Amino acid sequence: MNAYSKTPLLDTIRTPDDLRKLKVEQVRQVADELRQETIDAVSVTGGHFGAGLGVVELTTAIHYVFDTPRDRLIWDVGHQAYPHKILTGRRDRIRTLRTGGGLSGFTKRSESDYDPFGAAHSSTSISAGLGMAVARDLAGGKNNVIAVIGDGAMSAGMAYEAMNNAGAMNSRLIVILNDNDMSIAPPVGAMSAYLSRLYSGKTYRTLRDAAKQINKRLPKILANRANRVEEYSRGFMMDGGTLFEELGFYYVGPIDGHNLDHLLPVLKNVRDMETGPILVHVVTQKGKGYGPAEASADKYHAVVKFDVATGTQAKSKPNAPAYQNVFGQSLVKEAEKDDKIVAITAAMPSGTGVDIFNKAFPDRTFDVGIAEQHAVTFAAGLATEGYKPFCAIYSTFLQRGYDQIVHDVAIQNLPVRFAIDRAGLVGADGATHAGSFDNAYLGCLPNMVIMAAADESDLVHMVATQVAINDRPSALRYPRGEGRGIEMPDVGIPLEIGKGRMIRQGNKIALLSFGTRLAECEKAADELAAHGLSTSIADARFMKPLDTELVLKLARDHDVLITIEEGSVGGFGSHVAQFLTDQGVLDTGLVRFRTMVLPDVFQDHDTPAAMYGRAGLDAKGIVAKVFEALGKDVKTETVKLA
Repeated sequence: MNAYSKTPLLDTIRTPDDLRKLKVEQVRQVADELRQETIDAVSVTGGHFGAGLGVVELTTAIHYVFDTPRDRLIWDVGHQAYPHKILTGRRDRIRTLRTGGGLSGFTKRSESDYDPFGAAHSSTSISAGLGMAVARDLAGGKNNVIAVIGDGAMSAGMAYEAMNNAGAMNSRLIVILNDNDMSIAPPVGAMSAYLSRLYSGKTYRTLRDAAKQINKRLPKILANRANRVEEYSRGFMMDGGTLFEELGFYYVGPIDGHNLDHLLPVLKNVRDMETGPILVHVVTQKGKGYGPAEASADKYHAVVKFDVATGTQAKSKPNAPAYQNVFGQSLVKEAEKDDKIVAITAAMPSGTGVDIFNKAFPDRTFDVGIAEQHAVTFAAGLATEGYKPFCAIYSTFLQRGYDQIVHDVAIQNLPVRFAIDRAGLVGADGATHAGSFDNAYLGCLPNMVIMAAADESDLVHMVATQVAINDRPSALRYPRGEGRGIEMPDVGIPLEIGKGRMIRQGNKIALLSFGTRLAECEKAADELAAHGLSTSIADARFMKPLDTELVLKLARDHDVLITIEEGSVGGFGSHVAQFLTDQGVLDTGLVRFRTMVLPDVFQDHDTPAAMYGRAGLDAKGIVAKVFEALGKDVKTETVKLA
């Protein structure tokens, strides 16, 4: 053992089996060292931070008390699981978090047996845990299943659907509510207020204290009963129940999630209960144990690399505005002219730029919590009354509201405006957060207008275009990160619906881009020109309705036509192909047509540039696709067209 190590006890722990060999009085030291290691690791890697710090004691206690991985431990969302990863055989790789080939920033089944369920979207843990518990019961097993869910995730209906089902089935499932009074945004909704009242109410605390005093005077055999405190305190309470009990859960808590003298005995009692389901209400502090995080409004929810001593984050100055900020600022300008414009977000105000709108128009901003289904239908209701709702949701999260998009918006032809952030590959968050499928899942819907901004200037005009579309739903997609640093318009001017634009005119190769791959198309065209291939570039702007006149012209005037998009198969390229085949254009063999889409795999996390390179959607990949269409070797210096 290194005599100078800051983490001498943690250094002896490879897996939770090692942790469980320690004396109970040593667990506090493990937790303290685990917090130090988490801080040091994330200062190097960046990533989600505050939530992990808040569950250090809880993580240590769970692994000490329960027999993981035989007991199944599910972390809802999974962004708080860095301490869990350190304790479960992954400490030697913890500084590879969110980098190419490194550890995932979320739980991942293929990464470890200690991750029984992969998660990066919220509110799935209770459903998955119930499935595991029922599978155990069917197989005659005896292991525990523990789902740890935060109060931000409790704003989603799926958590209650699962609890309702679990309560009715009476299966032995343990749910730990990690109540840190925070989601990414300030807590919204009655649920957060309810929890706060429940554990801070004077009546409850007084009765609870009385129950504890009575408990001290009871014979030891009674005092050791697992449910002692809760039974007595409930006996004193007038209505005798909570929301969770009404759903069929045995409620334990609230308890201090940083006090191991409370946590360990309660978890042991819960472990040994033979009935279920059980909900343990644990109160924690996000960012606990690191001063700069505790002092920050968002408790350092997610960070880039930072200096441990000061907490200063090493964020480089962007040379161009972030797309989400361009969206927020553009929407504010439009809303200054139109008091019917309202903005809706599902617990991601800063991530979508809706926070900018909220500062200007707080009464016209609605954060509905992690409830995308509700957000979409709520927007539909606003639209029926003549308002102009902008529903700003990441592509990956909008998937969760798909039935509502179809049934409540599209079928009724309501002018809900979907602002789809994080379109395309997103880098360090990986496959769970990639905006890969919205072109495909929205493109098949009647009545939907679908746009993609090629740059930040285009985004300004497209926001204005959405404001003007008042007879049907519309979707506008744009990526994560900064724009190109080009000159920005003072005001947005609505675009002609379904019309693209020519960027560069050539006569041999045509590149038809949908979205921000346009910059890579321009690089590719320069290289193709060096090979003697005159290349046209067009920006489609609209996937639906398609600029059929532009598509036909490109197909008829060039030898090769290639579509490029930041989405899966079934999207823009498929719509162009459908049109060309219906028109018989491809029957003649005069144009060689290809589509470039994301590969038909879930790509692991890396930098966006590396991910697009592997996907073949960078300039190099576009040039290679052109040469492939020509039947030539990309390494050949000169090409003679057939």
